[in-house]
Amino acid sequence: LLAKQLGKEFFTDRLLSLCVGWLGDDISSIREAAAKDLKELTALLGSEWSVQNLLPRVKQVMEHPSYLRRMNAVRAISLMATAMDVYMAQWEILPILLEMHCDPVANVRFNVAKGLGMVGPMFNPSVYEGQIVPILELMKEDCDRDVRYFACQSSDSLSANFENKLNNH
Repeated sequence: LLAKQLGKEFFTDRLLSLCVGWLGDDISSIREAAAKDLKELTALLGSEWSVQNLLPRVKQVMEHPSYLRRMNAVRAISLMATAMDVYMAQWEILPILLEMHCDPVANVRFNVAKGLGMVGPMFNPSVYEGQIVPILELMKEDCDRDVRYFACQSSDSLSANFENKLNNH
């Protein structure tokens, strides 16, 4: 709402860093709200703006030593992707999300699995089968049971989704 009232330029120059910074807040509800806010900003200001202004900052958070920050950045880009046009999500967000599947911390990895489950339905079957399925298959063999669990959940959900799409066409 503030971005809409103040305008894109003012918001980008003065408040954007603050919003992204909340991904690293000590309070989990603020981190979660920050991820949702980044999705709302993407929906309000557009995919292109998001890729140019939000994504570079969120990518920096993904390289942070704190797994909590990386985990929230994964959650944020997954949510942001759902508010983007499919092309931008596929070329700008999906590669980053897929790359994070090998993070050393299981909590980050299982959030990648959840994120893939969230964004997967946006894409066409060739992207799903060629990029998402291979990573989820790897994650289903992860040494951590939570990662395996969420990879299976996302895999089953996406499989059913794409099966329905094929049956309805």
